[in-house]
Amino acid sequence: MQTTIKSAVTFHGVGLHSGKRARLVIHPASAEHGIWFKRSDIHLGDRLVPARWDVVNQTPLCTRIENPQGVSVSTIEHVMAALAGCGVHNALIEIDGPEVPILDGSAAAFVRGILSRGIVQLSAPVRAIEVLQPVEVRSGDAWARLEPNENLTIDFSIQFEDAAIGVQRKKLNMSNGSFVRELCDSRTFCRQADVDAMREQGLALGGTLENAVVVDGEDVLSPGGLRHRDEAVRHKMLDALGDLALAGAPIIGAYTGNRAGHAMTNDLLCKMMREPGAFRMIVCDGATAARLPGAGVHLGEIPAVA
Repeated sequence: MQTTIKSAVTFHGVGLHSGKRARLVIHPASAEHGIWFKRSDIHLGDRLVPARWDVVNQTPLCTRIENPQGVSVSTIEHVMAALAGCGVHNALIEIDGPEVPILDGSAAAFVRGILSRGIVQLSAPVRAIEVLQPVEVRSGDAWARLEPNENLTIDFSIQFEDAAIGVQRKKLNMSNGSFVRELCDSRTFCRQADVDAMREQGLALGGTLENAVVVDGEDVLSPGGLRHRDEAVRHKMLDALGDLALAGAPIIGAYTGNRAGHAMTNDLLCKMMREPGAFRMIVCDGATAARLPGAGVHLGEIPAVA
């Protein structure tokens, strides 16, 4: 059955790129509602923005959605990953600013808030997107692919010059709460050189060593070091789940990304949605629903480091 959160949960924090404080509230929603954002700081016109692949306004550093009136919400990938990873299909996310709070740079606080409120089933079946044929996008040595599989898997590879990151690869079956156990606490990361460049361009104004893993060569500059040896690739997988959640329904298929970012994953969704025969919508039976991300997850599965 479709689900929503039992009661509203509130978060406060600054946006990673804007540096502006925002209050975000995840509200319960009815069956067939889907995930929508509402800008409570805007008082005229359409304040609602659907969390959907075809309203993404691509930017290099985060995922931003925008409605036809130009109302936008950016850096939505972590809260979207938390909702998908906890198996929440319907929610209204109210926010009083243009950017979702970065919190500690991971999705763990969103996951903890959602699971602490609890998940309730609704009187409507879950529909999922079943990938029927391979779809791929490429740009230079970066690429992303979706292909048929019996459940959602994410296989991601990255390569950075800084020895603190280097070459990393990880693959996970996303069924039965593996997002909460394996990925939700992994923080966004960047190189010190990139931080300096972004600051010169007026970006990353809310970034600190407390809400991002910053590396410089072999050194991890953030206090406490890494939560996982491969925290960087785990965070890329977290981002990928959040971006795939903009499909509007759980995806049943294998996602593979190599040096892929937010824009590339959105390009992949756009290509799949517009390619005849690439997918079909199915109504999930009990066995299929039990293999979707978030099915059966509980609060005790959040890693102790988060």
